[in-house]
Parts: sequence; structure tokens; C-alpha cells
Amino acid sequence: MTTVSAHVALTLGRHVDHVFGVMGNGNAYFLDALERSTRAQFTAVRHEAGGVVAADAFCRASGRLAAATATYGAGFTNTLTALAEAVQAHVPLVLVVGDEPTSGPRAWDVDQIAMASAVGARTYTVGRADAAATTVIAIEHALTYRVPTVLAIPYDVAALDAGPVPAAPDPRVPAPLAPRGAFAEASVRELADALATASRPFLLAGRGAWISGARDALGHLADLTGAVTASTALGRGIFPRPEFDLGVTGGFGAEGAMELVREADVAVVFGASLNQFTMRFGDLFAPGTRVFQVDVAPTATHPHVAGFVRADAASVAETLVTELIEAKSEPSGWRESIDIAALRAYEQGDSVAADGRLDPRTVANRIGELLPQDRVVVSDGGHFIGWANMYWPVASPDRLMMIGTAFQSIGLGWPSVPGAALARPESTIVLTTGDGGGLMALADLESAVRVAAGRGIAVVWNDAAYGAEVNLYGLKGLAREPMMIPQVDFAALASGVGAEGVVVRTMADLERLTTWTAEPEASRRFLVLDCRISGDVIAPYQQEIIRVNS
Repeated sequence: MTTVSAHVALTLGRHVDHVFGVMGNGNAYFLDALERSTRAQFTAVRHEAGGVVAADAFCRASGRLAAATATYGAGFTNTLTALAEAVQAHVPLVLVVGDEPTSGPRAWDVDQIAMASAVGARTYTVGRADAAATTVIAIEHALTYRVPTVLAIPYDVAALDAGPVPAAPDPRVPAPLAPRGAFAEASVRELADALATASRPFLLAGRGAWISGARDALGHLADLTGAVTASTALGRGIFPRPEFDLGVTGGFGAEGAMELVREADVAVVFGASLNQFTMRFGDLFAPGTRVFQVDVAPTATHPHVAGFVRADAASVAETLVTELIEAKSEPSGWRESIDIAALRAYEQGDSVAADGRLDPRTVANRIGELLPQDRVVVSDGGHFIGWANMYWPVASPDRLMMIGTAFQSIGLGWPSVPGAALARPESTIVLTTGDGGGLMALADLESAVRVAAGRGIAVVWNDAAYGAEVNLYGLKGLAREPMMIPQVDFAALASGVGAEGVVVRTMADLERLTTWTAEPEASRRFLVLDCRISGDVIAPYQQEIIRVNS
């Protein structure tokens, strides 16, 4: 007998390699068929939110579609924060869930379609006659609109015999959005003229530029114009010439580098939303800078944009390269006149802060020196997010994932490790998390250790507090007691699930990372560095937020 659930599993299994989740009553038949009859690998996590997070991380690290699964009711509601994060971060994935019977809700059922819609995810519900076709439609929706899609299997339909699995067409994905029409073409020509005549050109790229495949064209464009380059936090490493790159813009940027950006006379932004953090709350560019934006959004996403081209970043970058070559444009020479390396240097910290705990800047800098070059960094949310962005550069945007920041959440760190580890089996996976978020996601500490054994590292920034809240509200005089966390021994927690835990109270304790890196992968365990840092050292991006809020 081939069930409705098997139709979903077999069809989905043609388009995904990995499914993450927790089994329950609503998805048992789906998982049975997935395990027995498809090539897709199922990886169990311990909390339903972790299934969506792992699929999210897999998509970001690999560029390929992944899926998550949960049961109905409480299983589904557990996914909502992770689902909202994936929606706001524009990550395509498919979440297969059980749902109420077609006869109507039971006492423990909730309106899952309404809940998914409330966080921005569309639901497709399969039936006995259309399960395969509906699965393809759900996949197509996820890929077309770059959002998670919910695929629901009603409880009384899941085990029904649906006959042989019908042939279903492959999902169709729209072609890249190219500039269309005379107005758009004129806008691109205007942009080419501005770059050709700029004395101090600057190129800024975000994750959208990476997704479009614009890396090589942007590198060529920077060479043709002599532009200084930089990226958003999620676009880190997109430009191929690091010697002319300022690193990350916004609050994660080095102060000297951000001052140089304000000297640009023409700035072109590719595939970046220009949110308040990237734009330094409006202070990234000087008033005299001509700012152009290339994006697939319907309109410009910041009021400082003077010229907007709605198109795929790669197509516009390639067109600009062609136009500048045909015009025999000469590079500005600006970038060669600047000591870029000096400008992007960060403060090294004071080793030990005034309260006797470690300075996180010094810790971050030293860890950055010791980490393997072939690394993928996954970040939870919290005050600490700046340290990895500032001190741990990565080779490309698919090697740094900030899962939680789009929805301003914490507690999604540990389950991001399995997704990244399976997407990049050749790389070391490095998690950066805080004690608050680390405790919130503790159910999937075991998942991280199990899946990334031998090549996983977690750095826990343990300041015994919800640091962001202390900085933003404690400094205003609000009661600090709710913001504090009793000192937790993450090294001991890690050892309980098979990892090696090291409490880092002195800089010398970090040398375990040196010896760990030198050991054969097969003989080492997942390493958790429980870094006892000072809460008195405030990250520059938080200082910026404090200044704006004041």
C-alpha cells in the first residue's frame, strides 16, 4: 500500500537531500516512507523549532533546499519562532506537518494555517488524490518567493492508500530579474556613467548579491572602477580581493573603515536591504554621496538612495562591466592610495576587564587566530553577535549564518549546527552563542554534538546575564535582577552529552583550541569553550544602539 504520506515523502525526496525534525503522531507515516523509500537523509533533533532551524542553516550553507518536519498541535506551535525567522530571512524550505482531520478539529488542534500565515508562511494541504502535485507546488512556492512553505497532511488522510505515485513535473523557478524597459536601461546607463566618473567609488554587497551569483562580476566591476568594497554582515567575504575590502559595514565595522566610507562620492549597493544596522542608523554615507541601489525589492529600501534599479544583482553587475569596458573607462586609483588593512583593524582589548573577567575582544581575537581557515560560523542572537563578525572573517557569505537576527530572537544556535555540518561536511563548524540563548536552545546541544562530532566547536560567551538587556535597559536604571543569569557551567553540560568542555577563565585556557585543531578529526570530540567574559565591555554596535535610543 502506498499511502498519502508516502506520496509526499517520495515526491519531496526527489528534490531534497536532508530532512530535519521530531517524529510524532502526525508525521509518523511520512517519516516511515522517507526512511524506507527515498534517498533523503532524516536527522532527528530534540525540539521541533530545531528542525526548522537545522533546515534553515542547511539552506544557507549549501544553497540547496532542505525540509523540516513536525507533528500537529504542540509540535507545530513549537516551530513558529524558527519559522518566522526563516520567513524574515528569506530562506526557502519546506516544513511538513501533521494537521487536524478533514472532519474538523479535535480538542488539541489549533488553526495551524492561520498561525503559519501570521508569521508569513503559506500552507498547502494535501489530499488523497493530489498529494504529489501539491508537494511540488509547495516546493515551487518556497523556491520562487524564497520563503518557508508549510505542507500539511491531515491526520485522517495520512495513512490512506493513494495508489501508485504519479509522475509530477519539476518545480519551476522564475528566471533572474533583469532590467526591463527603456527606463530601467537608462537607469543602468546612469549608474555606469556615475561609476566611470567617480573619484572615490564604493561598492557594498549583501546576501542577495551572493544568492544571485554576482561574486565574479562584482570583483570585475571593483577592478574596473578602482572601488573600495565592503559587505553587510550576511554578505561577508563576497568580494574576491580582500586587500581592497573594508569588511563589514554598520555597527560591526571598524571605526576607521566606516569613516572612509563617508569619503565616497559614489556608492552602489547590490542585494542588500540597507537596514538600520547596516546603515548605522542613517550615518553610513555622507550627505554628499550619490547612493545607488540594485535590488529585487519593488522600490528603494532607504531614503538615502538616489537611484534605484530593480533587478537581479548579477545581471546588473555584468551589464555594468560590459558598459565600462566598451567605454574604455579607467580605474579611479582611489583604493591603491589607502592602507585598507590598517583601517579595518579592531581594538584588541585588555585581556582582563576591570571586573576580573576576560575581555571578549581579546578572547574573540585570539580564537580568530586559532580557528581553522576552512570554517563555517553559525551565530545565535544576543549581545555577543558582533565578536564573530568583527574578529572571525570567513571566505564567503555561505560560511557565516546569523540565525535569529532577522526576527530578533535568541535560542536558535545549537540546532543550527547539524544543518550547517551536513551542508558542509568538509568544514569545521563553529557556533557562537551566549549563555541566555545557549540555555534556551539546550534541548539541541545533544543534536549539535552528535552530528558535528570531531569537527564542531561552540564558543559560549558566558557573562552570567542577558547582556543586550543589561546594556539597553540596565543602563537606564531598570531593575537588573530579571536580566541576570546564575553562573552556568556549559563545559559540564557539554560533557554530559559526549562533548569536551573547557572553562576559559584565562587566555591560557584557549590553548586547548590549538591542540584540538592539530588532532585527527576521528580522535577528537565536539569542543565547547565556556568563556567567562566580562559584561562591562559593550560591543560597538550596541554602543551605537544605546546612543540612538538615548
